[in-house]
Amino acid sequence: MKPITKPMLLALSFSLLAPLSSFAQEEKPAANPDPWQGFNRAMFSFNDTLDRWFLKPLAKGYKAVMPDPLETGVANIFSNVLEVPNVINGVLQGDFKGAGHDTGRLLVNTTLGIGGLLDVAKYMNLPADEREDFGQTLAVWGVGQGPYLVLPLLGPSTVRDGFGKPIDWYTDPTNYIDHVPTDNTVKGISLLNIRAQLLPLEKNLTGDKYVFIRDVYLQRRAYLINNGSVNDDFGTEEFEEGDFE
Repeated sequence: MKPITKPMLLALSFSLLAPLSSFAQEEKPAANPDPWQGFNRAMFSFNDTLDRWFLKPLAKGYKAVMPDPLETGVANIFSNVLEVPNVINGVLQGDFKGAGHDTGRLLVNTTLGIGGLLDVAKYMNLPADEREDFGQTLAVWGVGQGPYLVLPLLGPSTVRDGFGKPIDWYTDPTNYIDHVPTDNTVKGISLLNIRAQLLPLEKNLTGDKYVFIRDVYLQRRAYLINNGSVNDDFGTEEFEEGDFE
């Protein structure tokens, strides 16, 4: 993306926050978090098909050919890069202690950890913290999550998290690589690394895959936003036969 479009993207995202004010309220589970289930299921099916026939086989191949130490090193590098948005969102949320912690990890691992290849910081009383993104920042600012939303290619989200994604893009240092082949390589490896990390979790999928992933996503987001304090109503939703048609 050309540099001039980045500020435009940032301004557009903030300008679109106004409609979200109607969702602003105390953070609590909605009576019906998924009113757009018909659209969401269709989009989920599209994403799942693409994953099953393209991304998942590539991730399996990546995991098969990558030695475990190298795979861990690559994951560490991307984790280190994402300390940058962690710091930015920590500051925006007023969590200066957390932002300082993440800054320390970034500095230590970038220098002593050879650009993040090694997670040296965890041995210096700076363990990896939970990820911070702009969707969480909006929640701290009082913006309600809105309905659950499955985005094409990007997967599970909410209205609030969807509006936060342009800012997440803007704060990700890997999006500022000007050399196209390098940029494509970095993004490809990052995508494979993320998908490969999810492979072991698939054995936990039970029942309706769509409902399972939706509930896990919403509870995970609530956990992150509320710093670990959530009401456990997982799997309690009742569905009618027509919901799956």
